[in-house]
Amino acid sequence: MQSITLDIISSEHWVEHSGIKLYIYEKCQGNSCYKPIVILLHGSATAGRESFDLQVSGKPSYSLMDVLAEGGFDVFALDIRGFGRSSHPDGHITTADASEDLNAVVDYILKLKKAKKINLLGWSWGTQYGGMFIMNHPEKVAKYVSYAQMHIDSADLVKRKPKIEIFRKSPYVNITEAGWKGRFYSMAPAEVNDSDIIDEYAKVASLVEFRTPTGPQLDMVTIMPMVSPRLLSVPTMLIHGEHDDVADMEGLLPFFKQLPNSYKRYVIIPGAGHMMHLQKGHRLFQQEVIGFLKAQLMRVSLLLFMIY
Repeated sequence: MQSITLDIISSEHWVEHSGIKLYIYEKCQGNSCYKPIVILLHGSATAGRESFDLQVSGKPSYSLMDVLAEGGFDVFALDIRGFGRSSHPDGHITTADASEDLNAVVDYILKLKKAKKINLLGWSWGTQYGGMFIMNHPEKVAKYVSYAQMHIDSADLVKRKPKIEIFRKSPYVNITEAGWKGRFYSMAPAEVNDSDIIDEYAKVASLVEFRTPTGPQLDMVTIMPMVSPRLLSVPTMLIHGEHDDVADMEGLLPFFKQLPNSYKRYVIIPGAGHMMHLQKGHRLFQQEVIGFLKAQLMRVSLLLFMIY
């Protein structure tokens, strides 16, 4: 299914593998969607479309998908199994399951767009299954943005450890509309948030995530670290907000130093927490992401200009 709004084309796709049906949402601008590809990887609570394409009247800059589409990218957001519109298996969802889902989606998009590589942006838990995927399939990835990546001593993960038995007992939990709002505050001061954004996010999340998987939470408090920096061979940017309770320099700088590709960046955004793309620092976050993803393309264009 396809729709067009303000010159931005949106499309829905479905991928099936191993008995699982996966939902993918796409956006691009203009008549052709054959552009550099970015796949957005959601975290452990909200599905892809609701995470990255929040539509708020009078505040269009909060849709990361629209901003990336306007920046010249063909943008995809998938729902991992157990989330959003994708299949909801009865048992726990694991990070390894999510990595396999991502691989199936990447192969589908590469074939659909006749492309050789994609770019990835993983948010929170998305940095874990995204990192796993890159370790196994680096040849499919041009660049990687690891956004709000957790580490074994992340403050928020420490808070989740007492809930291990709750996570083990049930593969899903129900979150009320009010319950979706708390993530915006945590360590972030009130001034970095916009109440309209929080209200709309909570509304759409509660409508789509009628039950939320606990498997990602279980993995994050029992089997960290899940990603080896030495095996992330592609150009990588680590980026997080200054008030993030999951990502911080003390825990992530050692990871960053071990990344083998010489083209790497570490960026901290002021005025933002764990929900950075939906907080006051979102515009600077977008600029940094687009700049990193376009840098190599700019060098290629310059090389071609010099040749001709």
